[in-house]
Amino acid sequence: MRAATMLGAMPDTLETLVRAHSNLEDEDIEWLKHLTEEWSVLADLVFSDLVLWVPDVDDSIFWAVAHIRPNTAPTSMKDEMVGENISYDYESLVTTAYLSQDIAHSSVNSEFADIPVEEHAIPILRNGRCIGIVDAHANLLSFRAKGSLEENYLKVGRVLAGMVMRREFPPATEANLSSFSPRVIDGVVMVDANGLVDFASPNARTAFRRLGSTSELDNGDPFEPVVRAIIKSTHKTTPWPVKETLLGNGDREVELEVGRVGMRMRFYKLSTNGAPYGVLLLCRDTTDLLVQEKKLVTKNATIREIHHRVKNSLAMVAALLRLQSRRVKSEEAKQVLEDAMRRVSAIAAVHNVLSTKYDEQVDYDEVADRLFKMIGTSGKVNVVRQGSFGRLDPEIAERLSLILTEVCQNAIEHGLEFQPGDVFVTPQRVNGVLITEVVNHGKPLPEGFDLRTATSLGLSIAKTMVKDVDGDFTLENMEDGGTEATIRIPLNS
Repeated sequence: MRAATMLGAMPDTLETLVRAHSNLEDEDIEWLKHLTEEWSVLADLVFSDLVLWVPDVDDSIFWAVAHIRPNTAPTSMKDEMVGENISYDYESLVTTAYLSQDIAHSSVNSEFADIPVEEHAIPILRNGRCIGIVDAHANLLSFRAKGSLEENYLKVGRVLAGMVMRREFPPATEANLSSFSPRVIDGVVMVDANGLVDFASPNARTAFRRLGSTSELDNGDPFEPVVRAIIKSTHKTTPWPVKETLLGNGDREVELEVGRVGMRMRFYKLSTNGAPYGVLLLCRDTTDLLVQEKKLVTKNATIREIHHRVKNSLAMVAALLRLQSRRVKSEEAKQVLEDAMRRVSAIAAVHNVLSTKYDEQVDYDEVADRLFKMIGTSGKVNVVRQGSFGRLDPEIAERLSLILTEVCQNAIEHGLEFQPGDVFVTPQRVNGVLITEVVNHGKPLPEGFDLRTATSLGLSIAKTMVKDVDGDFTLENMEDGGTEATIRIPLNS
């Protein structure tokens, strides 16, 4: 009997579900997580939805903890299976595989989509016990006609199924997958234990031709010379141990680039009952991706150069303001120019970080520390950061720099009255909101002070900047003396 018991509005993670329902050990859980990182290879080769079931503490119950659909065939399951369970159903193929500790097979009508399916239940064995079952459902109604390619995919899929049962697939090493990693639909080459091509998919043949290979990758062709010929054409030394890799002992994922053409290859060592079966190679033509990547690198370099030039321009403006302030005789005019210089320098501090970083967000602690060091030059005041701002979007970082400049300067000028002391800045994140408190233990706010009607330029700038980021700003006296400014900024991320 299958019960549709969904746990929560969103699918739970594999580890959460396993720990909630089973008594599997940590090593078992880590292996199951590792399996689901790369089991898309099996799903695509056997044209099937895969569902990972784990036994409950009561091993007459099994819980679905992961589900993946194939890229090579229509799904056989309309709904997400994660969170469902099989309870006391001794006719279920999952139960059969669990009890027999062997792969179980049948052709049945799907109870999920009212279509005929072919089902294989693969137990995952460790130390004589079953820690999980991979249940494969192939949609027979829309199954592609079996030609040479499909027969070869299924043949390798059966080998992988046996390796899953014996915990030989995926390899125990880290997955090391990237967004460029090849998939079955990108191209497949099967190399037998003697290093000869067993079969190659059309996409794989095309990818190798684009790299300049003259081989047709026909059945029985030696594969190692094909790769070495491509490498030789680049006039470079072998970038990775080809022979060792084809024996399954070298790098798992490598990249070749000839001129403007690129290919990424991922190798899986195959075996049957401990005997070498060969190597499965997935290959992906990455030419277009390389072009896009180079465009992004160029774009990032351009953006960094723009930030660098803006930073230099702002620094020049600040220097001119400083020079002008030294020449004026009016103390009021001097103060206005110095305030303007600080504001320009605050914006320059953000651009200084942006001009040296690749990331879309700013490590704001670095910006804040530079800013506070600059502000603290007024008299003998120390601006002290207590806590971390974390990473912020550039737009928020720029406005927050202006806000903190004005608030800290206000504390130095009106709270401490330019006397020696400390201004404490304490940032923290609470429920997606950055809350920053700026405290000084100097003179309190004047009686009747109302931030909403305050007309000073500094506070007006701070209020405007806070409003621009949909934030909130308060300034009030503390019970033990001094003032506290609180800035609340919602973070989109």
